[in-house]
Amino acid sequence: MIEIVDSKFVISAPDIKSVPDSQIQDEIVFMARSNVGKSSLLNALTNHKGLAKVSSSPGKTRLINYFDVTFIDRDSTEKKFAKFVDLPGFGYAKVSKSIKSDWEKNLTDFISKRHNIKIFIHLIDCRHPNLDIDKSVSQFLIENSNETQYILQIFTKIDKLNQKEQNKLRREFPEALMVSSSKKRGLHKVNNLIYKILEDSTDND
Repeated sequence: MIEIVDSKFVISAPDIKSVPDSQIQDEIVFMARSNVGKSSLLNALTNHKGLAKVSSSPGKTRLINYFDVTFIDRDSTEKKFAKFVDLPGFGYAKVSKSIKSDWEKNLTDFISKRHNIKIFIHLIDCRHPNLDIDKSVSQFLIENSNETQYILQIFTKIDKLNQKEQNKLRREFPEALMVSSSKKRGLHKVNNLIYKILEDSTDND
């Protein structure tokens, strides 16, 4: 069983020039449209209710937030260390065009130039699985990631769908993971997969 046993806030960075220095490719980036449940998922995965702030105003946060996390394999007691990176929500309309332009350029630079990223986690609201903006983000990640990086697609709020709707979604996106932060569903699968990728990366170094 894989669990996160420690997590703590590190820094909020306004741009790529301000992010922490590291020689290790240990960053797991969480990205999503605003109001998809990204902060709630971060808190649920780490079992730390106040780790990521859940904003009442979607699109308000424009900082790149870093958290140190410690995974443990309960069977072997082996630990893995990583950084969760909470990117600002994208595609929220209620900000000025100039702010939105700067904001999106900042995120684009970070995603395409930050080589410390090991995993991109793209969160999608399960009730809106085929929005153009999410398709664009998926394509952007494919075009800008390299062979050492992984892309995971995770559908949030899966408890909002009935079983028939869930089955349809799984058929359409067989590689994706399904989670519910509020119901604690699917969280262990996410942590297990992250841990396995980190473990495989260490073995290949």
